[in-house]
Amino acid sequence: MRGVISFLLLIGMCFAQAQEPDSTQTILLEDLTITAYQEIPERETSIHITSIGLDTLTSYSHHNLTELMSRTPGVSMLTTGMGISKPVIRGLYGNRTLVLLSGLKFDNQQWQEEHGLGLTDFGLSRVELIKGPMSVLYGSEAMGGVINLIEEKKPALHQSQSEIGLRLNSNTLGGMVQAGYKVNNGSSWWRLRIGSQNHADYTDGHQDRVLNSRFDGYYLKGTYGFQRNRWTSTNNFMSSYNRFGFIFNDAYSFIETDKRWSRDLGNNPAHMVLLNIFSSENKLQLKNNNRLSINVGVQSNERMENEGSGKISLNMHLLTFQYLLKLEKQVSTRSRLIISHLGSFEDNTNFGARKIVPDAYLQEANLSAFIETVLRPGLILENGAGLGEKWIKTYFTPNVNGPEQEVRPFSKFAPYYNLFSGITYFPSARFNIKLNVATGVRIPNLAELSSNGLHEGVFTYEIGDPALENEQNLALNLVANYHREWVSLSISPFYNHFFNYVYLAPTNEEWYGFPVYRYRQQDAIQYGTESTIRLTPSDPLQLSLTYEGMMSKTSNGHYTPYTPAKKLTPGIRYSASIWEELPVQFYAEASHCFAQNQAAPEELSTPAYWLVNAGVSTSFQRNGHRYQISLSGKNLMNEAYYDHLSRFKYFGLLNSGRNISFIVKITFERQNDRL
Repeated sequence: MRGVISFLLLIGMCFAQAQEPDSTQTILLEDLTITAYQEIPERETSIHITSIGLDTLTSYSHHNLTELMSRTPGVSMLTTGMGISKPVIRGLYGNRTLVLLSGLKFDNQQWQEEHGLGLTDFGLSRVELIKGPMSVLYGSEAMGGVINLIEEKKPALHQSQSEIGLRLNSNTLGGMVQAGYKVNNGSSWWRLRIGSQNHADYTDGHQDRVLNSRFDGYYLKGTYGFQRNRWTSTNNFMSSYNRFGFIFNDAYSFIETDKRWSRDLGNNPAHMVLLNIFSSENKLQLKNNNRLSINVGVQSNERMENEGSGKISLNMHLLTFQYLLKLEKQVSTRSRLIISHLGSFEDNTNFGARKIVPDAYLQEANLSAFIETVLRPGLILENGAGLGEKWIKTYFTPNVNGPEQEVRPFSKFAPYYNLFSGITYFPSARFNIKLNVATGVRIPNLAELSSNGLHEGVFTYEIGDPALENEQNLALNLVANYHREWVSLSISPFYNHFFNYVYLAPTNEEWYGFPVYRYRQQDAIQYGTESTIRLTPSDPLQLSLTYEGMMSKTSNGHYTPYTPAKKLTPGIRYSASIWEELPVQFYAEASHCFAQNQAAPEELSTPAYWLVNAGVSTSFQRNGHRYQISLSGKNLMNEAYYDHLSRFKYFGLLNSGRNISFIVKITFERQNDRL
């Protein structure tokens, strides 16, 4: 009731203003370009894709990139506090979703639930979210969807651009500061961007402090691009160092309470992740509108853990080299063919005393063909097929897979195949419908194949199985959109059938008093829908209502863990001009998460709750400089709640209480024809 009353009050406040077009729209539906596999308008593909322009999100309260993406229907986040989070697409996360960074797979050792994505919106221009399998083009792991992170664009010709930005969050008394510079000389362009964020412990809806939920990070990005005749090359470098405080079962018994706004991460338990990435994207424009893309990259990911002693106990280094070759060829006036080949080589090495998975070498290759055919105007058919293999070899690693251990070193070769077929029909500019059927595949990860030890976070002894088979799914996705001047409707039901779904199951065994869990397999099904209606009774006003919900069960009738709760979100946007050339945008929403009682065995159910969010933002230019300012609030009623996808619920720790965010960004542009 408090949430409903607050929402009605916010609506009344918004109606008190005058008019201006709405520029805070998050989901861009028209004239999009898909760079995840080819450059065509979004409405002309049967793939369910949503593009999120990050500049349009400055009006929302957030702490990380995953939190921003979770505003999209069908996307949520699995969290271990405010700093550690990973995106969840229709109930699938970790190695079941694929993240692309500069066009290549990003691997941040996603096999562990408490390993976050570790990326921010720093230096990105937009995010493309693909729902449903895309394993045909990207091999294993793209079975739940693809998250394509796209770097900022180069400035206009002969223009230099500098930027400073600041984001503050009241709940953690922290935020991010960043600065960047980029210049376009014509035949070449470059950029440099630096940033840092720092947050103290958060407080829940009862104003109780969640000790050691603090986190910080340091970021550096650089790019050099050039064009030589038909060759365009973009070379990116990224380096980041993040530290995340974390909590496990008995952590509060030895963590000492320090000052409320302390940021110390040297003594308390913490994850530390050092990430360095280099990539080179190269496009060759060939004759007859054909194009060859060559993308290569190297990623170095070092993950360390201090479990409370002040010393590093776990230290893993994952080194990855990968490439992606893609040929786009116009085979006829109506058909375009994409031939893709990817390869990756990974080396995982342990340096610390504690080990979770063994030293291992991983190699994967995939070859696919994807053809798009325009049968007639407004009717497009897409078909694709792919073949691939993954090879995993583990090495002797003390305390994990020695001769006395149940799981021993092994070599596993796993071939796979994938298919895709889809149709897009848009008889008019107002209506379009998409339907696709696709398969996805995932080879069980290192933890599922080779774990053999105590999981410190939840005090369970986990044992992997090298004989696990490939996990594969068959997915059906439908999207229907209808748009008129004053109303737009969208509905996207989906169905997923999993073969050999991998899950962690309790047993009757014990290891020195700790319960033993083993990785098992069986079939599973998932189905659900997302739907949105938007009403625009007048130019400055937009009303919306979004619903998202799904169900996920294994063949024995048990629910799978971390299935997002059903959610209903009414919202309102209103634009105004307080002064001449000063547009102001308002938004308010009251998100209702239903009780989630469809819990997996030994998983906690969570009650229903309301979250009320609102914000105001403006963007204007003065003396050639662009200013973006926003003030927003999340959980304004300070609701005390458990999100079903929070791992903290097992420790009796609530999610974050009220948070007020202030964001300001100033962009300076200079035109110089001599550049």
